[in-house]
Amino acid sequence: MAKTLYTASEAAQALGISLDTLRRWDRDGRIKTRRDAGNRRVVTANEIERLRGGGDSHMSARNRFSGTVQSVEVEGLLAQVEILVDRPFRVVAVVTRDAVEELGLKAGSPATAIVKSTSVMVES
Repeated sequence: MAKTLYTASEAAQALGISLDTLRRWDRDGRIKTRRDAGNRRVVTANEIERLRGGGDSHMSARNRFSGTVQSVEVEGLLAQVEILVDRPFRVVAVVTRDAVEELGLKAGSPATAIVKSTSVMVES
């Protein structure tokens, strides 16, 4: 039977973040935690999956910014995609026209910016 409740340390490891980051996210309301009988933080498997972005992704949650596409500007082989993420900022990425078409990106559609080093990938 699959585990449904994780300790804070286990959740942090599953998300690829430090325990300090998990505690900060809890204080900031970015992650939903509960307290067990010993008043320790615990995290549900569903909450971990939500922060992972679902699917079979192996990237950590700290690299993923979910939001809504605000605009897509296509010119030649490239396209500029602006995503308003859930926090009050935006991510602007330059991707190929083919990527925009393949992902079906358009204003108002949900998307996730995946930041890795100096590169930004977009998924829908």
